[in-house]
Amino acid sequence: MIGRLNHVAIAVRDLDAACAIYRDTLGATLTEPLPQPEHGVTVVFVNLPNSKVELMAPLGEGSPIESFVERNPNGGVHHVCYEVDDILAARDRLKAGGARVLGDGEPKIGAHGKPVLFLHPKDLNGTVVELEQV
Repeated sequence: MIGRLNHVAIAVRDLDAACAIYRDTLGATLTEPLPQPEHGVTVVFVNLPNSKVELMAPLGEGSPIESFVERNPNGGVHHVCYEVDDILAARDRLKAGGARVLGDGEPKIGAHGKPVLFLHPKDLNGTVVELEQV
């Protein structure tokens, strides 16, 4: 059901500082910051030859990652994103198997302009999983 790894997301408090580490220390190419108000984050993608790293910082009050960065002030891995061909079929299959979809269960448009869903970490070895339709 899952396809290739799309990205690994790292939640950070200071997006500029995180970008400087990847750009200046690691020599990576980064996208411009992209506010995602519907998701409560601002993201920057680090482009890699075989995937991406998503740096994301809280955006606005009530950001869903605010408590994560409070518990992890230096940042940390927040989720992994896998590609799927049909997000609704994947959602239905996962729910039938007992996995919980976060939020209202309906896909939202993500930073790549494609439908995404997030799955509860307690159902997937303690890791938040994002599914993105290709």
